[in-house]
Amino acid sequence: MAPMPVLTREEAQTRARTLDVHHYRIDLDLTTGDQTFDSTTVIQFTARTAGDTFVDIKPATLRGATLDGKPLDPATLDDNRLPLTGLTEGPHELRVDAAMPYSRTGEGMHRFTDPADGETYTYTQLFLDDAQRVIAAFDQPDLKATFDVTVTAPHNWTVLANSVTTRRNDGRWKAATTPRIPTYLLAVAAGPWHSVRTTHAGLPFGLHCRRSLAPHLDTDAAEILDTTRRCFDRYHEKFDEPYPFDSYDQAFVPEFNAGAMENPGLVTFRDEYIFRSAVTTTERQTRAVTIAHEMAHMWFGNLVTLTWWDDIWLNESFAEYMGYQIVNEATTRYPDTWIDYGITRKPWGYDADQRPSTHAVAPHPDAVPDTASALLNFDGISYAKGASAIRQLVTWIGEKDFLTGINTHFARHKFGNATLADLIDNLTTATDRDVHTWAHTWLRTTGVDTLTADITTAPGQWTLTLHRHGNRPHRTTIGAYDHDIADKHTLVLRERHETDIPQNAPHTRPGPRPALVLPNEHDLTYTKVRLDPTSLKTALHSISGTPDPLTRAVLWNTLRDMVRDGDLPPTDYLTTAHHHLPRETDASLVDSVLHFAVHQIADRYLPTRQRTTARTTLTDITRNLIRRTEDGENPGLRLTAVRHFIDCTDHTGTLHSWLNDDAVPGGPDLDPELRWRILRRLAVLGATDETAITAELHRDPSATGQEGAARCRAALPTPEAKATAWQRMFHDDTLSNYLFTATAEGFWQPEHTDLLTPYTTRYYPEAATLAARRGPAIATATGRQAFPGYTVTTENLRLGEEHLTTTDLTPALRRQLVDRLDDLRRALRIRRA
Repeated sequence: MAPMPVLTREEAQTRARTLDVHHYRIDLDLTTGDQTFDSTTVIQFTARTAGDTFVDIKPATLRGATLDGKPLDPATLDDNRLPLTGLTEGPHELRVDAAMPYSRTGEGMHRFTDPADGETYTYTQLFLDDAQRVIAAFDQPDLKATFDVTVTAPHNWTVLANSVTTRRNDGRWKAATTPRIPTYLLAVAAGPWHSVRTTHAGLPFGLHCRRSLAPHLDTDAAEILDTTRRCFDRYHEKFDEPYPFDSYDQAFVPEFNAGAMENPGLVTFRDEYIFRSAVTTTERQTRAVTIAHEMAHMWFGNLVTLTWWDDIWLNESFAEYMGYQIVNEATTRYPDTWIDYGITRKPWGYDADQRPSTHAVAPHPDAVPDTASALLNFDGISYAKGASAIRQLVTWIGEKDFLTGINTHFARHKFGNATLADLIDNLTTATDRDVHTWAHTWLRTTGVDTLTADITTAPGQWTLTLHRHGNRPHRTTIGAYDHDIADKHTLVLRERHETDIPQNAPHTRPGPRPALVLPNEHDLTYTKVRLDPTSLKTALHSISGTPDPLTRAVLWNTLRDMVRDGDLPPTDYLTTAHHHLPRETDASLVDSVLHFAVHQIADRYLPTRQRTTARTTLTDITRNLIRRTEDGENPGLRLTAVRHFIDCTDHTGTLHSWLNDDAVPGGPDLDPELRWRILRRLAVLGATDETAITAELHRDPSATGQEGAARCRAALPTPEAKATAWQRMFHDDTLSNYLFTATAEGFWQPEHTDLLTPYTTRYYPEAATLAARRGPAIATATGRQAFPGYTVTTENLRLGEEHLTTTDLTPALRRQLVDRLDDLRRALRIRRA
């Protein structure tokens, strides 16, 4: 599929000045075959002035179009733009009839046939500018309109949309007219859904998934609906504007590229959130946070929509912050959400902010000149860093003033569009703080500040000086800890105090100096931390004895940052993990520390000759955790340990024994996820074959099973397996987005460096061709999962840098390569240190 032309900000501004779009009437026919569907769009709009413009559409076949009843020449369609010339001032009606292609990449109208039962499902994903893959549209966020949607579907299907749908007497489905929404939020999901329905606050609520996942949805429906209701009610306690749509459906759909999409009234989620296998409480919490995140968008993004994509943070940073905060406030079944945010989500922002591709949370409009550049900003900056900035803002001005300003913002701009300037003006009305200056230093700048602690002592007192490398103001907490006199491995809090940075003067406190002084102890601000030498020594020896898991998350992040910056040897991190993880009780901390230790330290940062020793250390850690959790009191921690043991171990006999017994001794029993995980590790180690993979696929023929088989086949350490996988990824365009990603995940393995050397050279030119041919979603996967990241060599870096400067790359692939090569450059620096 050829890439679509981009819409520039200048073109969008011109079109917005020219047009006032009122209403879309859409008729879709999903019964015309498995390659295309029929789409008829009628748009009612007013031209403010006479002139020319265009409508966006990317059809398989443009059958016809009329403007005010007069035919337009389909041959004038060029680069997905149908010219509308000679418009007179006043009202107009455009009608466009086309056959539109189904997608296999999660863009536009995605079509999926479930291998478990042969049932077919379709759904739309129109963000950022993919409405034109389904309808004719003035496809930009500030041309909002109302929508009427009618869908013809097979008789046994249910059709979901942004508003309540009903089946008419003629068998077609009709959705109620929506309020004003942008084109990228139009949503349709059609198929033989399994549904769980209820009502809440006078509105219909629904959960929907594939029929083959029905038992798993039914198991978790009470939890999902309870979370949904609690979050819905909590938002209504915080926001003055009521939920603005007529229903709240949540559809868990197959092969979804993102975590979820905030379509008004019809939120779509990746259906991995319908758990087929055992999961940890943290994973359930992640699902809850995603539910709360998407619900926040009903106000941030849907009720009030950004004017142009430079303000995407107005959507994502706020929803990211509110998602974690609301789950904390509204539910009791999950631990403190900010622990997992701090140890897993926040490092995503830190890493992105230290790459050459970093950008401001709220970039200058000139930095987002078109839709292609906008799409690149859906990253750790717009989500994790932005949410951290909002959390710091709430800490600085107080939640009461924050919500007052936000509610003013909603009231002034509901069903319309707004900018950063609008938001800051509205926040300013609620506080005496200088929000304009705060916004400039926090939202318009790049990079991570670093707070370095310096402690001096005098008789009967100690003094803390915090040196700030950076220019942002911070409001944060300082924690001072002593060793417990009864247990030298345990730390006890002596005192905690808040402070503003930059400091007016050093902080002098009474008493002997503490064993540990930790800036940003409660993780309220966005900064790297460097401990004083005594505190660093205490952290390395007593991190598991720190009483608060959120504080332990800050300490582990500090050690992680030091490894990445070359300030702590990777082996010291592994030694610390070996000593402390067996005592850790929080599964999210264990999971994140092990993930970094395995996939960064062992597989990238350490020289190849040290990798075996590192893997042995990690296997010992996970084995100790498995032994410690035999009492069954922490099943999530045990599951985490089992997963990482499988990924680390070279003990094929143990893995075969587990697989044959269909259980880990002492639990858990093996579910499909664990069985495929074991088989993939055995494939990497050359201890299984195609016969075993085929037998496992016969046992689990689901979509997830198909992905598991693709990973395992690509992971086999034979020239034939690698050649087949490469051909499927780079030259056979039939792989869906999920099967492409699964194949890529299996293909590159640090154990197979010699076998894969020729493919490192082939990767760069073939990736460029593939990305140009298949579009942004596959381009992103090509640059991320299919990148030769385990080939940590100067030659790989040279090839990549040369390719960046000499090859015309799609924006999505170029961005990924810039980031991956920077990661490679960092790994080489750490190896040389």
